[in-house]
Amino acid sequence: MPRIDRYILTQFLTLFGFFALVLVSVYWINRAVSLFEQLISDGQTALVVLEFTALTLPLVISVVLPIAAFAASAYGTNRLSSESELVAMQSAGMSPWRLARPVLVFGVMVGLMVALLVHSIVPLARARLTDRQAEIAQNVTAQFLRAGSFQYPARGVTLYISEIAPDGRMIYFFLEDARNPREQATYTAAEALLVRTEAGPRLVMMQGMVQSLRRTGEKQNLSVTRFSELTYDLGTLIDPSAARKRDLRAYSTARLLDPDAALLAETGASADKARAEAHERLAKPFQAPVAAMLGFAMLLLGGFSRFGVWRQVLWAVGALIVVQFLATAAENQVAADASRWPLIYVSPLVGAAICVAVLWLAARPRRLRGGASGGAPA
Repeated sequence: MPRIDRYILTQFLTLFGFFALVLVSVYWINRAVSLFEQLISDGQTALVVLEFTALTLPLVISVVLPIAAFAASAYGTNRLSSESELVAMQSAGMSPWRLARPVLVFGVMVGLMVALLVHSIVPLARARLTDRQAEIAQNVTAQFLRAGSFQYPARGVTLYISEIAPDGRMIYFFLEDARNPREQATYTAAEALLVRTEAGPRLVMMQGMVQSLRRTGEKQNLSVTRFSELTYDLGTLIDPSAARKRDLRAYSTARLLDPDAALLAETGASADKARAEAHERLAKPFQAPVAAMLGFAMLLLGGFSRFGVWRQVLWAVGALIVVQFLATAAENQVAADASRWPLIYVSPLVGAAICVAVLWLAARPRRLRGGASGGAPA
């Protein structure tokens, strides 16, 4: 690689590292705050919060890198122009197409980073995150077994615990199950224990009673049963419709391109939905070189101005907004109908076309103002 290309590439990579660090920090902190509030309210420890925020980091990085590439190329090109280095390169005979070569290499490098993330690291992180979410979802104590307040784990179910002893015993336990209006049951116990089994969590109540109220027409029958020990299946308190399916993003791209019956059963998604997720991953790395080229090419338009290149910067931002708008619109269309997954590639193709058109305009010889002179005076 020629020295001038290495110089431009080094400048852009340095700026890219700075912008990527700043943007990832902002996005990650914002995500971590919401996760912190949710997990702490569920009774999780700080280590669990740290683990969850770390698992969301690869996804945040994959989203931020194309934006950081655009910011680095736009800022770097502006600095080269303000320090007259870009003018010197053009005066030496380097066309916009030639100047764009190191920028394209820079964009491809960032695109490879994004590809590594979306095809390898993000699926692994999502798989681990899904498993940890399933473990926490099964932790009934963290969900609704809290002392001193009424809990509503499901619609029509009320639960109250007076106190939780250090050894895990729940003192003065109350549970009302009114999901069936015709059969209402109220459980009270002096003590209760949570026991985990292969079939799910079980609640063992001791020294209590069950009050069953049955309604038949206008008649109501109340029966009271006292017990020394009673086992209750806590899995019945969980709404079956709230059961989480495995996330498509936890699977590899190869499996999503050719989904099998097991994958579709675990995720509850269709084959078109799985293929759409795979093609979204395949298209995402192209956003980085497109964003980098937009930030560079737009700033080559127009001549020198004492007021800087703020107008070209606005054009670059506007072009990036158009490309991102097309990407969002395509995602919405694919979400409505997964068979429309080819629309995912419209955004990078339009962005590439804009870059080629802008470089062609920048490479055209500029006409002299006032037209060509008729000849030199004698």
